[in-house]
Amino acid sequence: MMEEVAGAFGTSASFALRLGQTVFSSSSLLFMCFRVDFYSYTSFCYLVTVMGLVIPWSVTLLVVDAYSIFIKSLQIQQRIVMIIFLGDMVLSYLSLAAACSTASVADLLLEAGGSLCPARLCGRYQMSAAMAFLSWFLSSASCLFNFWLFSSL
Repeated sequence: MMEEVAGAFGTSASFALRLGQTVFSSSSLLFMCFRVDFYSYTSFCYLVTVMGLVIPWSVTLLVVDAYSIFIKSLQIQQRIVMIIFLGDMVLSYLSLAAACSTASVADLLLEAGGSLCPARLCGRYQMSAAMAFLSWFLSSASCLFNFWLFSSL
């Protein structure tokens, strides 16, 4: 018999983590795509690509968590938890790398002066990086909780 691990797959805390991941990664993508200028820098394109991977992953697991909470008939298997743990781990590493590279390039462009990036546009890029950091934080927390659940199965 499995013990209840707070924040692990199939719990209401996991639902809240997935909802936060979805909101923050979507807002990061929206802040980045307000202007079409993001494609001229590789790190910005990388952030858009990673957030494009994080959003469907988080939405899918959000739906599964909602199903598990409301129906309460979802059997948690060790193989499924392992796949979710590995997916969360890979996406959290990618999110951290994308957030760090975006934040550093946005800061570099802002320090270089207004000729490369106007302050308002760089502010949007920094806001996108901040949302990506928040999404990474929730993703890494979910990864740790699912690792804890995996070891207790």
